[in-house]
Amino acid sequence: MKKFTLLAILLVLFPINAQNKFSSSKCVIYFEASVPLFEAVEAKNDDVNCTLVPNKSEITFTAVIKKFQFKRNLMQEHFNSNYMESDRYSKATFKGVIEKFDLKIVTEEEKDFVIKGKITIHGQSRMITVLAKIKKAGSGIQINSNFALNTDDFNIEIPNIVIAKISKTVNTQVNCVLN
Repeated sequence: MKKFTLLAILLVLFPINAQNKFSSSKCVIYFEASVPLFEAVEAKNDDVNCTLVPNKSEITFTAVIKKFQFKRNLMQEHFNSNYMESDRYSKATFKGVIEKFDLKIVTEEEKDFVIKGKITIHGQSRMITVLAKIKKAGSGIQINSNFALNTDDFNIEIPNIVIAKISKTVNTQVNCVLN
């Protein structure tokens, strides 16, 4: 009888706990730091972790730097060794809060939300505010955001030899479906 009671309690409570958090390890971050008339500087990381705790409006992202993929291997090698020093600074993180977030108002139609938090890249942290479009996607939540970051804010040095070919403004796009 005790086993049956415990099992019944677990079955009743499990769905409640399952809705306390949405997560994915397959979010995508795409960035572009191109300059007109030169080769495109762009990369994609489709192995980014994200967790959303709706009742606290907290959201976190973790991206392994070495998982950014470029079209050219040499560009990827320079990105990891010369710019991002990914052996030393292996991850980029963001931890923030979605302002005025309530699951009850999230529908299949995108709504704009402001996300404020701390981003850490290359060992440097900054507070940022970004706009995100959030909607229901099946049994989960879809989050899309576009924003710009500046390499100087994170002490990422661009060598003089290529400074005219790489923008200090890094256009960043985050796409995520959390379940």
